[in-house]
Amino acid sequence: MIKIQYEEEKNRSAAYDGQKEIGECTYRISANGKIWIVDHTFVEDSYRGQQIAQRLFAELVERAREKDVKIYPLCPFAVREMERKPEYADVLKN
Repeated sequence: MIKIQYEEEKNRSAAYDGQKEIGECTYRISANGKIWIVDHTFVEDSYRGQQIAQRLFAELVERAREKDVKIYPLCPFAVREMERKPEYADVLKN
């Protein structure tokens, strides 16, 4: 079973299959601390097609809501997710 875990100290959400890391969605924090710049999403080839990237990004969206920060999608995957999911509009930094 794939586990998604938020790792605040590493500025990312990560996906694990048991102990094996299989993906991540990373962000940088703006100078004022109010914006997360999502700059990279990756899932190992053998795990693609299982909605893992979507789950990684969704985890960051939920954490951003909890922390009252906005997300600026920089990586192409994050941009597409923001476009596809209007329910994420509340955390989008224009």
